[in-house]
Amino acid sequence: MKVYISTDMEGISGVVVWEQAREFASPHYENARRLLMGDIRAAIQGCREGGARHVTVLDGHGGGYNFVPELMLPGAVYATGTDRRQPHMGLDESFAAGMLLGYHAMAGTPDGMLNHTQSSRSGIRYWYNGLECGEIAQSALVMGHFGVPVVMVTGDEATCREAKEFLGPEIVTVAVKKGYGRTCGELLAPEEAHALIIHGAREAVKRVDRCKPFRMDRPILGTIRFPDKQTADSFRPSRSYRVDDVTFEATFNSPLEIYFF
Repeated sequence: MKVYISTDMEGISGVVVWEQAREFASPHYENARRLLMGDIRAAIQGCREGGARHVTVLDGHGGGYNFVPELMLPGAVYATGTDRRQPHMGLDESFAAGMLLGYHAMAGTPDGMLNHTQSSRSGIRYWYNGLECGEIAQSALVMGHFGVPVVMVTGDEATCREAKEFLGPEIVTVAVKKGYGRTCGELLAPEEAHALIIHGAREAVKRVDRCKPFRMDRPILGTIRFPDKQTADSFRPSRSYRVDDVTFEATFNSPLEIYFF
């Protein structure tokens, strides 16, 4: 069995403030990179214990180069780098299962730690076919294009709740923290979080037949909405058209296009 793990930073165990996730010159970010690798190693171990023979791990967080090479667990494949032209590096129909590791809740989620959708600074929000979606649904749609079901999601409690709402009750969710607000909450010790991730990944790979690829009717009507007119005025669309002061719409024939408004 082949497993594809897409990673983000904000939902990693021990990550709680923006300096850890987007201030790339900060020592807090360097620490977060190592926390990220700890969660990745735990997920790979769990996958292997569950029977996976191949694991590819995507560096999906902003900036594109967040992995620490010397902390990579041997035997897995790591897709990383700054010139990311596709949202699915290395993913294809040969994978049996997908996982979303270290994800966060969509923009506007009251108890979602470091919640946002795509841009953590601008406050933009996304809808597809009239359904507001965050990065969980976006990544699941891309995996679903290849027929790959998401079987596990990790992050805070709000992330796990959102994952169940979009992807169904059969997926495994692992909550490694609980948000009180956007930059405050209860954290598990990374060692404890890693034990939960190992157990979760081991169980998740056994649920492939119970989880379905996430899909939407096509063509997909995409809507992107900005928090104010000034922010919207600075947007330079590549394919969308403006429908009011803060909203743009586009039609996508493939889930692989959904990020490109």
